Amino acid sequence: MIRAAGARDKEAKARFKLIAKSTMLHAAATAKRLRNSAENAADSYARAMKKALEAPAKRPAKTKEAA
Repeated sequence: MIRAAGARDKEAKARFKLIAKSTMLHAAATAKRLRNSAENAADSYARAMKKALEAPAKRPAKTKEAA
């Protein structure tokens, strides 16, 4: 937008505004995908930790047999 403000002719100003708008749209889409990836990774990690904590509880307890 700064370049658009400093442009000398109308066509350059419009071109710089379009480039700025396009860049902002792509940046927002990238940020959204990155946030979704981070949320998915966090959910996956939480599920793995929960599963790891539950795994020993499902195994039968070993008992020592008296001889």
